[in-house]
Amino acid sequence: MVLKGQFLERSTLIPLGSEVMEGVAHRGDERPPLLVLPPRPEDGGGMDHVIGAELAFAAASAGHPTLRFNYRGVGGSQGERGSGEALVEDAGAALTVVLENAPSPAAAVAALHGSARVALELRARHPEVAGLCLVSPRAVTARELAGLGRGLLVVVGELDSTLSRAELAQAVDAAGGVLEVVEGAGANFHHALPLVGKAVRAWLKMLSGK
Repeated sequence: MVLKGQFLERSTLIPLGSEVMEGVAHRGDERPPLLVLPPRPEDGGGMDHVIGAELAFAAASAGHPTLRFNYRGVGGSQGERGSGEALVEDAGAALTVVLENAPSPAAAVAALHGSARVALELRARHPEVAGLCLVSPRAVTARELAGLGRGLLVVVGELDSTLSRAELAQAVDAAGGVLEVVEGAGANFHHALPLVGKAVRAWLKMLSGK
């Protein structure tokens, strides 16, 4: 039995061809649902990454359905570990599941670290992606973000110098999005995780139109 206010994600299977990826999902009545892309396998990431778990908790606590998953070859997900195009295929399969489970015509996508590249490719191919949240983005340039629109949220730690802060601010401003710089934090945020969750809740509320 799940008690009121208790956060309990349920195991979810994500089919992709003859293989199946593992995920965990949470139900909710608000829209859009949130799909969380973990760090890429080459970065040593999986769906249990602390930032991904925080984003899922923040979204679910605000009433939004969530799905986080492991790319193929990671954890209990079947298949070989991939990169590039293979990861985009994995994310596309997960997007289909989160849209069907909600159900909803559109979803928000949050990407951790190097999965920012996967998220940009996913958005380019799927108009169902209503907005992107890039947390400590890697494998992208600031310039690529300028055309992503007002549904963009970028969250970085003050001490994370991977992307030029000035160029990042200029690109996000050009997109009409939001740049959230978490004071005193590095790329993994550690003590500042609740601030990342707070930013994502506000972003989801904006996407919902409420």
